[in-house]
Amino acid sequence: MQPDNLISLKDDMVAFIAGHGMRRFNAYITEDVPTVLFEEENPDGWKDFVEHAKAAGAPFVTMSEVVLEKSDVAILLEQLRDQSFPDDEAIDFDDAEYLVNYVGKVGYLQLGFAHQGVMFVFEVATEWYDRFQDLLETASDLGGIVLDDRDSDE
Repeated sequence: MQPDNLISLKDDMVAFIAGHGMRRFNAYITEDVPTVLFEEENPDGWKDFVEHAKAAGAPFVTMSEVVLEKSDVAILLEQLRDQSFPDDEAIDFDDAEYLVNYVGKVGYLQLGFAHQGVMFVFEVATEWYDRFQDLLETASDLGGIVLDDRDSDE
């Protein structure tokens, strides 16, 4: 079970990477490049990931984090309200509003390294960050719905 704030995990990662004599490069690895997602059930699996990077001869490890900002929650709520149907069907505004409790907290961390043209990636996220992403996707999906208001007589 992940805590609500991954800041201490981030600090542990920074120290562990430095302790292995590796450098850290602040960067986010997008889905546009060939990637292999490191899957580990062990809560300390990220340590294995860093050790694999070192064994592969990677000169550095990329690191990215997401800190929830108040504006992120405000934009999400605005999108949900703008895209919702009059009956607010299937949209849980309470979940979106509850995210305010996590403002300023780290909800997502990504580590990565390149090896033979492929990016190897380790990701960890809090439950609230996953819910935030689900709500963003819902707002985006609703924004793509086109209603046909033409009369059926035409």
